[in-house]
Amino acid sequence: MKILLDECVTKKLIPYLKENEIYTVTQKGWNGLKNGKLLEKAIGDGFDLLLTIDKNILYQQNIENYEIIIVVFDTPSSNIDYIRKFIPRFIELQPSFERRNLYIIS
Repeated sequence: MKILLDECVTKKLIPYLKENEIYTVTQKGWNGLKNGKLLEKAIGDGFDLLLTIDKNILYQQNIENYEIIIVVFDTPSSNIDYIRKFIPRFIELQPSFERRNLYIIS
């Protein structure tokens, strides 16, 4: 699966998702893009999934309009010690993810 890590997600997460093709927003040169524009860029570049900790994305975008999966880790911090705790659940659910849906992992 081709996954884009949002700006708010530490790149230290990449080794935990090694079964996937992972890129960061910074690597793609998309820093500072608003969520709607970021989603359009990600879809245009063939991404399957946007991984974020931005809980506001649920209220800012009509997810059904975007041919991509959005996963939100419900964490209080972008620190890798917090985020890596979500990986087992993410891996467990990953096969069931469907485009045009947002999933919150807590």
